[in-house]
Amino acid sequence: MQKNVQKMTVNYSPNFNLKKRDKSKIKFLIFHYTGMKSDKSAIKRLTSFNSNVSCHYYITGSGKVIQMVPDLYVAWHAGMSSWGNYISLNKYSIGIEISNPGHEYGYRKFNDNQIHALINISKKIIKKYKINKKNILGHSDIAPLRKKDPGEKFPWKFLHKNKIGFWHNLNSKRIKNLRGNISELNLDNFINFLKRIGYRIEYSNSRQLKRLIQIFQMRFRPELINGKCDLECYEIAKSLKNLK
Repeated sequence: MQKNVQKMTVNYSPNFNLKKRDKSKIKFLIFHYTGMKSDKSAIKRLTSFNSNVSCHYYITGSGKVIQMVPDLYVAWHAGMSSWGNYISLNKYSIGIEISNPGHEYGYRKFNDNQIHALINISKKIIKKYKINKKNILGHSDIAPLRKKDPGEKFPWKFLHKNKIGFWHNLNSKRIKNLRGNISELNLDNFINFLKRIGYRIEYSNSRQLKRLIQIFQMRFRPELINGKCDLECYEIAKSLKNLK
């Protein structure tokens, strides 16, 4: 991987809560993709008075890091969100936006410079605020019925190898053979596993259930995203349910 380290610059957004929070309030690190066609359009939106969105850090297509909101102010990146016993995660998190057109505009792999920059800034944040690996999440994890970002091309497994975030410890070759159907009882158990991992599971129909499973697959089984809970998904969720 290239190590094209660039100095951080500042381009402050007006979209943040005016009251400073205590350092101890910061419990989560949330990753997003911009879902916009260019850096220019994304930065314009994140710094516009009328958009009501922002982030703490923005990583450009070339891997440049821009600070948009100081850490101790609440940025507006998570929206309606939850994880475990926490709701409205803006109050408790630092948000990082990574330039990528997203699923609507030609979703693509994040490049090496972007991922190196992300690892560098994330490690500093994790150390400074003592963030638990279980609280390093994607927007889709905390708002699964609304959001898909950072999506299936986001390198969660690679980040885990670099001590950022969490991943299962199952043998990938073995679990690929576990793609058969599961029983209704096992589906209920799977949903309970997701709750124990931290997901807020609230769905009212089969379409929403399929979406929840797809979000889990994007994060932990990105090579097959079909919205069907098979034995592989079941075993992955089971292995993560007691994560500390």
